[in-house]
Amino acid sequence: MAKRFGILTSGGDCPGLNAVIRGAVLKGETVYGHEFVGFKDGWYGLVYGDIMELNRSTVRGLSHEGGTILGTSRFGPYQEPDGGAENIKKVMKNLGIDGVIAIGGEGTASASRRLYEDGINIVGVPKTIDNDLDATDYTFGFNTAVEIATEAIDRLRTTGNSHKRCMVLEVMGRHAGWIALYSGIAGGAHAILIPEQPESLDQICAWVTHVKNRGRAPMVVVAEGFKFPDMGEAYSVKGLDGFNRPRLGGIAEVLAPLIEERTGIETRATVLGHIQRGGVPTAFDRVLATRLGMAITDLCADKGWGKMVALNGTDIVRVDFSDALANQKSVPADQYQEIRVIFG
Repeated sequence: MAKRFGILTSGGDCPGLNAVIRGAVLKGETVYGHEFVGFKDGWYGLVYGDIMELNRSTVRGLSHEGGTILGTSRFGPYQEPDGGAENIKKVMKNLGIDGVIAIGGEGTASASRRLYEDGINIVGVPKTIDNDLDATDYTFGFNTAVEIATEAIDRLRTTGNSHKRCMVLEVMGRHAGWIALYSGIAGGAHAILIPEQPESLDQICAWVTHVKNRGRAPMVVVAEGFKFPDMGEAYSVKGLDGFNRPRLGGIAEVLAPLIEERTGIETRATVLGHIQRGGVPTAFDRVLATRLGMAITDLCADKGWGKMVALNGTDIVRVDFSDALANQKSVPADQYQEIRVIFG
């Protein structure tokens, strides 16, 4: 019997979201005869019943488009008087929705688990450019962010070489330094600074000086969540985000003048910011997102509520929300030390 499912995208935008939507709708219609609607602007659309119809025509050509046609927000399903599981059940009943597909990161998965425990038929697709969800080997959007950051390193290197400057590039990564690590390795950075592994200013300056003494222009890649050993919290002067967390960004602009003061080497900082989230997804992310979208329709058809799809090796598997949230996937110390030996 055909069912009707609602899809939402929540949290930060990410290259590949549209490809998930397309994959889900195309397979769901073709194989199961299901109908789909999209909840606009994340959980807001689910709480207030703001929807758009999704069918083969509306998702045509979406796999290569960045962003999300549904819109997204930091709105939480429990934070408004009209929210909560009981009200959401009423919205779903009025709209004839049999289940919800929530595409998002850790915050979305946490909200989805709570809704499932409160009786909502809901499944999930993991999404984060930070690649920090433990239950999946890779999340779509990560590969795109790494490619963008790597290109930035390549571009900064040419101007750094021309002026014999030290260049410091800041990339995203609140708690996990995967983008910094992968782009830094790919771009041949002389130092990679990540949240999991504090480094002293003395050590950073020693690496930079050693590079300069070899006649090279030093390249430093730093994740936004990086901390010096004596810092209690990551650098933040921009207030709180929608989840009441400190809004990060700007550690490169703190680090660059410290390097210049300590070493005498002219140093410039670049904060890549939201450029990492924008634009079209890479081929890898388009394929992964499409596969996850197709797999989530199978999960819905099997009534696998309370689970999400994930990548394990090259296979798409199913995991419980609780397993997905059990641990954050951080860069292992041995993996960082493996590349640290060639810094400087």
